[in-house]
Amino acid sequence: MPTVADTAVEILRDAGVTRIYGIPGDSLNGFTDAIRRTDGVTWEHVRHEEAAAFAASAEAALTGELAVCAGSCGPGNTHLINGLYDANRSRVPVLAIAAQIPGAEIGSAYFQETHPQELFREASVYTELVSQADQMPRVLEIAMRTAIERRGVAVIVVPGEIFLADSAGRKKSAPITFSPRVTRPTDPELQAAADILNDAKRVTILAGAGAEGAHAQLVGLAGALQAPIVHAMRGKEFIEYDNPYDVGMTGLLGFSSGYRAMESCDVLLMLGTDFPYQQFFPSKAKVIQVDIRGENLGRRVPLDLGLVGSVRDTAEALLPLLKGRKDRKHLDASLSHYAKTRKSLDDLAVNDRNRTPIHPQYVARLVSELAAEDAVFIPDVGSPVVWAARYLRMNGRRRLIGSFSHGSMANALPQAIGAQTAFPGRQVVALAGDGGLAMLLGELLTLRQNKLPVKIVVFNNSSLNFVEVEMKAAGFVNFGTGLENPDFGEVARAIGLHGQRVEKPDDLEDALRTAFAHDGPALVEVVTARQELSIPPAITAKQVSGFTLYALRTIMSGRGDELIDLADTNVFRRLFD
Repeated sequence: MPTVADTAVEILRDAGVTRIYGIPGDSLNGFTDAIRRTDGVTWEHVRHEEAAAFAASAEAALTGELAVCAGSCGPGNTHLINGLYDANRSRVPVLAIAAQIPGAEIGSAYFQETHPQELFREASVYTELVSQADQMPRVLEIAMRTAIERRGVAVIVVPGEIFLADSAGRKKSAPITFSPRVTRPTDPELQAAADILNDAKRVTILAGAGAEGAHAQLVGLAGALQAPIVHAMRGKEFIEYDNPYDVGMTGLLGFSSGYRAMESCDVLLMLGTDFPYQQFFPSKAKVIQVDIRGENLGRRVPLDLGLVGSVRDTAEALLPLLKGRKDRKHLDASLSHYAKTRKSLDDLAVNDRNRTPIHPQYVARLVSELAAEDAVFIPDVGSPVVWAARYLRMNGRRRLIGSFSHGSMANALPQAIGAQTAFPGRQVVALAGDGGLAMLLGELLTLRQNKLPVKIVVFNNSSLNFVEVEMKAAGFVNFGTGLENPDFGEVARAIGLHGQRVEKPDDLEDALRTAFAHDGPALVEVVTARQELSIPPAITAKQVSGFTLYALRTIMSGRGDELIDLADTNVFRRLFD
């Protein structure tokens, strides 16, 4: 007779799940043994459960389909929490199976006892404890459907003995997968939006990850409105390519052209974005927001009109209602500003006559130029995200994913595991910070053991670099941010990966070409400038005073050499080129 675990694995397989990430443990034995005996579903072993959750998050982000991770009781599943937070905030469908101590022992302070249904509640859209066998498989099906429909994390908590219990059986349901649908506002709401847009003189579009699959409709709207398009970080991969209206990003990672295009408009049209930074919204414009989730409307900025719908369906219905604008003054001014901004950024991404340390902009530019046309890029949170945002070229086939909403360190390597496992024949490039890589360094062993040909480019600036920039902007002397690193190239080789350390710009291109061509996992460590500044597009008076205070405090603390290094990296080299 099949067990509860057998039935659960069968339902997952019917829904298209082909792999489950995790680390075995005694409370999971019934589940992992069912996987062993089931064709078409594999167990993907990692070295830390956090990596399992991040891997599932990446797979779900790339496929749009349900991905699964699992953890044994107590510490085994509590380790999942950070990666699950990331998946939930990234709005990707992930199912987490959290094994529990024996049901009869719950509440007795038993060995490894926790209460996962309470722990995971904030990091999920559905969490439930299975306290008796006949709750399954119904609870599992509800969890799966909730994760898929609400685009988030569902957690089921299962005591180990329930996995081994006889399955109660249940009439097989249709496979639990996403059901396509059309979602758009009503005709009167669309007409209200069209009236505002038709009366406006200067419209700017701000688009985000919700524009996925709506590239043609987005460009069509911009053409009818003669509107520049600004994109949020998560929208970069879907928006900036083949787009004559693109003027770049805004926000902390963006550049001045995106900020200017928004600040100078009289109507801002927000499409599929929950852009969080209130200080970058226009101060006087009317705002229309379109989002598939009504609860997001007006969350960041007061609205003149909020519309519930997908970007694609709403844009298709809205476009025929627009009169069509001929005045290009706002668009042309925004495009001109973007061209100047783009040139100034590109001028920084140079070899710098083989001088050291290497500018991180140059590293990102070369990665973009040398990577495959359908590469998946995954930057670590911190300065690698800045350089990815500014220098990686999207083309409609490449993907760019990361911990852009949750903002967790150490996401690049474990997410690369999930991406490469799901797409074994596709080039996956992790842009790792030295701090992020070190945090989950053990997952390099996963690459070797699972034979995953991930390419890792390490930005080694011997610091928690973005934290240092934040400290400078707030007026603090850098403290606690220095890192004493090993030679990561040697570490990679000791593990069994291709590894190389690059200290001179002239050596970088050959090192990247060799790593990208290597038949297997490869790591290139690049020694980059610690004092490279990544400045947001709008500098507040508070930040200016913060940098001034930082400089004064640094000198007073006897670390004036740090200011000299800062000036040499960002000013003197360029002044005297």
